[in-house]
Amino acid sequence: MSYIPRLKQEYKERVVKALTEEFGYNNVMQVPKLEKIVVSRGVGAAVSDKKLIDHAVDELTNITGQKAVSTLSKKDVATFKLRKGMPIGAKVTLRGERMYEFLDRLITSALPRVRDFQGVKATGFDGRGNYNLGITEQIIFPEINIDRINRINGMDITFVTSAQTDKEAKSLLTELGVPFKKN
Repeated sequence: MSYIPRLKQEYKERVVKALTEEFGYNNVMQVPKLEKIVVSRGVGAAVSDKKLIDHAVDELTNITGQKAVSTLSKKDVATFKLRKGMPIGAKVTLRGERMYEFLDRLITSALPRVRDFQGVKATGFDGRGNYNLGITEQIIFPEINIDRINRINGMDITFVTSAQTDKEAKSLLTELGVPFKKN
């Protein structure tokens, strides 16, 4: 028997039924699902220090369990001393089982470690069923060793769903366990 992540199993068994009852879908294929999670970090100071990109790539690789890639600038910006093609950030795109594993670790171990945590804001939806979450400190992840980091940075986490509306996406993420703030 092969291993199935806990949240993937929960999605198949419980979330599909709950969303079908809530929105009245006729077919199981209409139920929205999580397609991918993109974890990214911009490193503005990398223009002067190239090692910061390597640190960002290593940290994202440790956090997600998948090799991160550096992102390159698309155009020249003279005021920032930026040239086209210079590395300015890092990102990882998670799909499948790694995506569910990362979401599970984010919900159960990382987010509760945030100081004065009341829940994540429900205002990060883009109108097409995707959700963006900003994290201010990478040290909330247990995979990061506090003694080995050179500076505290934040990161952006984007949840891409197949939902058509923000209401469907919020219901999907709530059923998967994302703790939204109570209004």
